[in-house]
Amino acid sequence: MTDTATSAPAPARRAWLLAEFCLLFFVAPALQFAFFDTLGVFGPIAVVCLLAVVLLQLTPGWHWRELIAFHGLARWLPFLAAFVILAIAIMAALVLWLRPYAFLSMPVERTGLWVLIMTLYPVLSVIGQEIVFRPLFFRRYGHLIGGPVIRVVLNAGVFSLAHLFYQNWVALTLTFLGGIAFGYAYERSGSFPLVFLMHTLAGQALFTLGLGAFFYHGSIPG
Repeated sequence: MTDTATSAPAPARRAWLLAEFCLLFFVAPALQFAFFDTLGVFGPIAVVCLLAVVLLQLTPGWHWRELIAFHGLARWLPFLAAFVILAIAIMAALVLWLRPYAFLSMPVERTGLWVLIMTLYPVLSVIGQEIVFRPLFFRRYGHLIGGPVIRVVLNAGVFSLAHLFYQNWVALTLTFLGGIAFGYAYERSGSFPLVFLMHTLAGQALFTLGLGAFFYHGSIPG
């Protein structure tokens, strides 16, 4: 298979990549939001993840072994620990403000479901999201976007936009803040294992603390 964007002249390649970028990160979430009753949650996400895999395969310089490249991760462990502590503090305060009755309710009252989410969430949700929003975003489209600060903020913005279909400010705010942290970490380190761990631990804490209702498709207004 030929990467059309790579084989085209520079201006045409740039236009092609910009079109890809807009379709994946703006048009796709807008369509999912507008036609959620028809499209649902998982179909659009699966299509975008599949496209991300294909496009990354066509991206010059990308190697799939980067997904399990742990070199250099150790020096980022203090950052990871600080992020997790801050994320837990913010989310605990948020749940105590908005849903105090739900604080730690899932592990206590629905232990089986909680264990299932803790186990499957990293595999079924985090890996796909991180491939789309970190390697694909930064490695294939990063050179189209200004400096590192602009890249990180835009990355957080489109990551938040992808959660628009949840239709609540908590999901949009937390994913934007998380996107800032994940984007910064990937921009600086280039480490997929690092952002995978950050996203996994933050998501597990979110469901454990009691904010899962804001990220549950069954709670979306009809």
